[in-house]
Amino acid sequence: MILMTLAKRIMHRYLLLLLLLTTLNGCASLKYYSQAVGGELSVLAHARPISEVIDDPKTTPELKTKLTHLQAMREFAVHELALPDNLSYRRYTDLGRSAAMWNVFATPELSLEPKKWCVLIAGCMSYHSYFANADAEREAEQLRRDGYDVYVGGVTAYSTAGWFDDPVLNTMLAYAEPELAGILFHELGHQKLYVPDDTALNESFATTVEREGVRRWLAAQNAQIDYGTYLERAKRYEAFTALVMQYRARLQTLYESTASDADKRTGKRDLFDALRRDYVQWKMEWKGYAGYDRWIENVNNARFLSIGLYHGYVPAFEALLAREHGDLPAFYRAAQALAREPKEIRARRLTELAGQSAK
Repeated sequence: MILMTLAKRIMHRYLLLLLLLTTLNGCASLKYYSQAVGGELSVLAHARPISEVIDDPKTTPELKTKLTHLQAMREFAVHELALPDNLSYRRYTDLGRSAAMWNVFATPELSLEPKKWCVLIAGCMSYHSYFANADAEREAEQLRRDGYDVYVGGVTAYSTAGWFDDPVLNTMLAYAEPELAGILFHELGHQKLYVPDDTALNESFATTVEREGVRRWLAAQNAQIDYGTYLERAKRYEAFTALVMQYRARLQTLYESTASDADKRTGKRDLFDALRRDYVQWKMEWKGYAGYDRWIENVNNARFLSIGLYHGYVPAFEALLAREHGDLPAFYRAAQALAREPKEIRARRLTELAGQSAK
């Protein structure tokens, strides 16, 4: 009965998407939506109940263990974090590839303003998503020819914000338990709050849910060592983010100045060179950690988007959670009320909350 109901839901939404597609004008738009619908349906079609995968004699012991732990995390998300209790992340899909999808980010040569793509259901977003790396690279190459700075980043998990019952993906299971829990809580957070046309708010809210969820999950497991390691990795990432955001601010000042385009290009090159030098010092402080080498080697405007979009409002949401004394349902209600405000007002209120957090 559950599978039949699920099949009906998928078909109903598939037909709705096809109906919407018929309203589009332009071959490029139709091609993009076709890959999106086809990619999502493929993910759903190959999904199996996690309990079935665990009981399958062909399933490796390692996968059984990870899925068993993930089932416990899923129940924790419902009963301890007040996150949605539905069919999402109760099934498993092996995609047979290293990333779930690839996001394309783009900015003009002398700006940090992201190129926006407006898509059905999700609204306007600061990236374009593809289920095939080749498709993402094809668009990226065209954007480069058009003069944009471009970055293509693979992602291990994504959320349809409740539109479909998202399964667990094999790409999520490569992480250690704290990070796996974080991914699960983050994606469920998107189902709790999603605002079309506001990527920064959506990702910052989900990141706050993720961090608080991991803290509570590991405390419940008495995994103090794991939590310490998780905090160390998070601290390292935050330190890298702080370095990047410092240069993002300096680039923003340069691009908004009255300097000529030629001087802006020179200033941009000089700032990137300075960032690389500071990164060498940063690595020394973090025991030679090389995880961000490729990011730094290929730095351009578009790469800054993937950092700022995910964490810009995290201090504000953390302040909001503290104001609600750690009461997650109250925090969700406050965040949802904030999200209903006009974008300019909620941006101002988030900035005010971040300021309170810094005091």
